[in-house]
Amino acid sequence: MNLENIQTFYFVGIGGIGMSALARYFKLKGNAVYGYDKTPSALTSSLASEEIEVGFVDDISNIPTQVLDKEHTLIVYTPAIPKHNKLLQYFTAEGFSTIKRAALLGEITKDSICLAVAGTHGKTTTSAILGHLLAECNMPVTAFLGGIAENYNSNFIYRGHEITVVEADEFDRSFLQLQPDIACVTSMDADHLDIYGDASAIEDAFRDFSKLLPKRENFLYKKGLPLDGRTVAVGEAADFEAQNIRIEDGSYVFDLKTPLTTLKDLQFSLPGHHNLFNAITALGMAILAGSPTDCLSKALLSFKGVQRRFSYKIKSDDLVLIDDYAHHPTEIDALYQAVSEMYPEDRKLVVFQPHLFSRTRDFVEGFAQSLSRFDEIVLLDIYPAREEPIEGISSDWLLEKIKNKNKKILSKEALGKEMMASNCRVQLLVGAGDIGAEVDALTQKLKDEN
Repeated sequence: MNLENIQTFYFVGIGGIGMSALARYFKLKGNAVYGYDKTPSALTSSLASEEIEVGFVDDISNIPTQVLDKEHTLIVYTPAIPKHNKLLQYFTAEGFSTIKRAALLGEITKDSICLAVAGTHGKTTTSAILGHLLAECNMPVTAFLGGIAENYNSNFIYRGHEITVVEADEFDRSFLQLQPDIACVTSMDADHLDIYGDASAIEDAFRDFSKLLPKRENFLYKKGLPLDGRTVAVGEAADFEAQNIRIEDGSYVFDLKTPLTTLKDLQFSLPGHHNLFNAITALGMAILAGSPTDCLSKALLSFKGVQRRFSYKIKSDDLVLIDDYAHHPTEIDALYQAVSEMYPEDRKLVVFQPHLFSRTRDFVEGFAQSLSRFDEIVLLDIYPAREEPIEGISSDWLLEKIKNKNKKILSKEALGKEMMASNCRVQLLVGAGDIGAEVDALTQKLKDEN
């Protein structure tokens, strides 16, 4: 596909975190950009402020006139768009050029040095750190992120086009459409079993992804995974390894050993060994991309994090409120490790909104075990996203399996009162559904109370 012939882009599902980054990219390039999404959000509002027109009615009468120029328009969509979407049905029936988001990313990145970050967990934080490191080291980078990086208040970083940083999404095997020059796999846990069927199938997909790399030495992966390349680890022998780890003033200080050198006394402020691992991986990829090592320490120190990835909303003597996107047992375990390391003496309350009926069904025992470690547990109803309900799968079912007597199910409306009444100093709002939309209001309630 020759993107140079395209004048207008129309994104079906433009409010998605990955889609909105692409919309910003093409707007920056001077293209006309339009889109549709089901409901308004903070992301669609920010796009509108950048003069990107977004509609919220699934009706062909709402398609902007410029989009109807079939010869010069490209329709972009994701697998999350339901088959009954009228706009996508119309574009397909009328013979418009259509492309999946992942395939479009592949087209954009094929003429640049592509740095692809894959893994069932850690993609967004790792790619955000990587994009930030390269930008701060004056490398010509464009980064498409799966979250809002605090340093930029955006999911898009632009400092040039010679290098691209992308999240390589395993959902629907989308990452196999990329052409990476440098890549990593941060984790390979079973997930998306509604797509893959079983854990072995998702492992095969990651192995296929790793084989896309032209040079094995440009492929990094978490030590212990059944892959071939260079290993990454925290506190154990690996090609890229965090050594001499300590905590000073609430931040990690560590040495980074690489195959060629050791960087001393790096500082990193995000809590949790999972985030430290993400930082090591990003540093390794930046070095492989040719970043000068003398700027990396200052760049890493200045990284502020990603919204909804261990985001502090309140941090006082009386209350610590943390917002996090975790939606898999492994991620909840990592979250518990981080808060336990930073706040070992404090009681901890978790509010968790399960994401997808199928994921809850497939990992219910893992969720129950992970959540049981907190001192108090509050569940919200399952957020369905793209799914229809599955008989017998509910938050009540999950609650029964949690081996901790301090547990309950609440509505979102009752959360504020419950959290204010809790004697847990550390409180966490966790999940990948619409719990994120409640965070600001709950934060204000708790601030007013304190």
